[in-house]
Amino acid sequence: MFRRRTKPTEITHLDELQEMTASGKPVLIDFFQHGCGPCKIMDGIVNELAEEFEESAHIVKVNVARVPGAAQAFGVRSTPTFVVLARSQKKSSKKSRRRAAEAEGPGAVSPRWRTSGLVRKDVMTRVLESNGATRSA
Repeated sequence: MFRRRTKPTEITHLDELQEMTASGKPVLIDFFQHGCGPCKIMDGIVNELAEEFEESAHIVKVNVARVPGAAQAFGVRSTPTFVVLARSQKKSSKKSRRRAAEAEGPGAVSPRWRTSGLVRKDVMTRVLESNGATRSA
């Protein structure tokens, strides 16, 4: 009768991200802090995205004050900051394929999009869909 709403996964250690990226699904990371006004505004949008993309993407929240090294590892200078990690798309030219193979290996997971501050939901939806996620709701 009542369906439980899917919430974003809140991680406590950066090693948890490796397991999620290994699945091949895109990962949207929300770096936030408690008491941050823009973070509270974006929290509702991130919750909606978690529900809409529950099967095809990982939506993750990282509290920069509680996860050691998170801000340094991703170069977070302000909150909220959003990063999408996904497998690199196949390149069309030989030169670009060679550069990708030399730099990160074929099909390696890399940051595909990054922004800080308030972001519209349709922008984040477009980024997730362009990296292979599909809406389930």
